Amino acid sequence: MASSQPRPDEAPDAKASQEGTARLRPVPDTQEGNPPLTKRQLRRQARRADNAKAAGTLPPAAAPANRPKTKRELRREARQAKREAAKARAEADAEPVVVRPLAPAAKVRKRHWGLGLAFVLMVLAPVAAASWYLYTRAADQYASTLGFTVRSEEMTSASDLLGGLGSSLGSGASHDSDILYEYVRSQEMVRRIDQRLDLRAMYSRHHETDPLLSFDPEGSIEDLVDYWDRMLSISYDAGAGLLELRVLAFDPQEAQAIAEAIYDESLRTINALSAVAREDATRYAQLDLDQALERLKQAREALTAFRVENQIVDPSADIQGQMGLLNTLQGQLAGALIELDLLRDNTSETDPRLTQAQRRIEVIRARLEEERQKFGAEGSAPGGGSYATTISEFERLSVDREFAEQAYTAALSAYDAARAEADRQNRYLASYIQPTLAERSQFPQRELMIGIVALFGFLAWAIGSLVYYSLRDRN
Repeated sequence: MASSQPRPDEAPDAKASQEGTARLRPVPDTQEGNPPLTKRQLRRQARRADNAKAAGTLPPAAAPANRPKTKRELRREARQAKREAAKARAEADAEPVVVRPLAPAAKVRKRHWGLGLAFVLMVLAPVAAASWYLYTRAADQYASTLGFTVRSEEMTSASDLLGGLGSSLGSGASHDSDILYEYVRSQEMVRRIDQRLDLRAMYSRHHETDPLLSFDPEGSIEDLVDYWDRMLSISYDAGAGLLELRVLAFDPQEAQAIAEAIYDESLRTINALSAVAREDATRYAQLDLDQALERLKQAREALTAFRVENQIVDPSADIQGQMGLLNTLQGQLAGALIELDLLRDNTSETDPRLTQAQRRIEVIRARLEEERQKFGAEGSAPGGGSYATTISEFERLSVDREFAEQAYTAALSAYDAARAEADRQNRYLASYIQPTLAERSQFPQRELMIGIVALFGFLAWAIGSLVYYSLRDRN
C-alpha cells in the first residue's frame, strides 16, 4: 500500500505512536512457521516502544487507505498499544509455570478408624465410666475443719511486776507443732481414734456400693492408716506454727466427732510433752534436794543420839551452869577467907569460931577443886566422859547439822527456781477454729475428677498417636 501524507488537523504524534506500537507488538507468527520470540527479544521490543513513545519519534506508518482516523480512535489505539506493551513486558518477566497433577480425593483408611477407636477407648470410655461411677455409686462425703496451734506462756517475774515492766508473752512452739503434725498422721493416732469412735465401721459403711472410695472392712491397720491419709488433709504453716485440718466422713456428725477426737488426742499429747519437759527441768534439782534432805536427817539423828547418850541437851548451857557454880564457890571462898581474917584479928587462937571458919574454907576449896577437875581430861561429864570430849563431839555434830541445813536450804531454793522456770515454759494447745459441722456435701469433687480423667486420657491418646505416626513416617 502507498503511504499518504497526513493532514495538518490530524494528530500525527498519536497516530504515529499507535502505528509504531502496533508494529512492535510481539505477536508470534505460528501460522507461517516463524519461531516465537525469546524473552530477551520481547524485552528489547518493549523498551524500544517505550523510548519511542517518550521521545515522540516513532517510525512512520502507512496511512489508512479509506479515511483518516479521528482523535478518539487514535486515543483508543494508543491505550490499546500501551496495554499490549505492558502485557508483553509481563510475559517476558514471568517465569515458566510448572503444572503438577492434582492430588486424589481423600478417603478414610484403616489407620483413621484405628485412631478414632483409640480415642473412644482411651478418652470417651474412661470419662463415661468415671461419670457413671461418681454420680451413681460414689457416696457423698462431708468435711469438718479444725485449726489449732501450740503456745508457750512465759510468765513475768516479781521484780518485773513491781517495776511495771513485765508482760505476758506467748510464743509459738514450732517444734511442738512439728511433733503434732507427724503425730496426727501416725498409726498411734489412728489406733486411738479407732478405739474411741470405731473408724473401721464409719469408713466401711458404703463399701458394698462404693468400693473405690470407701474402706475395706477386712483391711489391716496399715490399710486404715493409708485410708486415713486420704480422708485427712493437713495445712501446716511452719513459720507461725499453725495447723489446719480437714477431716472427711460419710456423715457430717461423724466428721465433726473425728475432728474433736483429733483435738483431744493432740491436747493429751501436748500435756504429756509439758509434763516430760517439766520433769526433765526439775529432775536434777529434785535429786540435789533429796540428797540434802537425807544428809540433814542423818545430822539431826546423830545429834539426837549424842544427847540421849550423854543425857545432856546442850553442853554449852551445862558448861555455863558449871562455870556459874565455880564462880559462886569462889565468891564463897573469898568471903570465908575474909571472915577468917576478921576472926583472927578479933579472937584468940582457941576460939571455936576460928576452927569452924577454917573448916569451912577447906570444904569450899575441896569443892572448887572437884568442880575444876570436871573440865580436865580426868574429869567426868554427866554422860561419863570428860567435858572437853563431850563439847568437842557436840560442836562437830552441830557443825554437821548447820552445814546440812544450809545445803538443804540451797537445794530447796534451786528446786523452786527450776519449778518456776518449768512453769514459765508451760505449753498449751490453743484452738483458733473449732470443729465445724457441714451442712452439704462437697466431696468427692465429681467435675474435677472427671476432668482429670479426661485430661490424662486425652494426653495418653495424643502421645500414643504422635508416636504411632512418627514410627509410620520413619518406616
